[in-house]
Amino acid sequence: MPSYRVRMVVSLLRPGVDPADVLPAAAAAARELVAVEASELAVRHGRPVLTVRYESADDLAASHVGRAVVDRVDTMVDVEVSRVTRRYGARWYGLR
Repeated sequence: MPSYRVRMVVSLLRPGVDPADVLPAAAAAARELVAVEASELAVRHGRPVLTVRYESADDLAASHVGRAVVDRVDTMVDVEVSRVTRRYGARWYGLR
């Protein structure tokens, strides 16, 4: 089954949200729909980036999973940018 990931550049926390809850909530949103391979929080160019990697049957289903994750995270923090990509070999390519 193909591997996909959704990456989100996030910023301000919503009032009352514990920062430690954001990444687990993102992974849980994906896990409700598909098998989650990994999740991580990284800082790139001084900005927090959440990544959830998961398996999905096809690009359309993967897009829906990505949207569900972004929608969940957006209730907790401001999502500035998000992108779903698919893995081909060792590289990741954006969905069309």
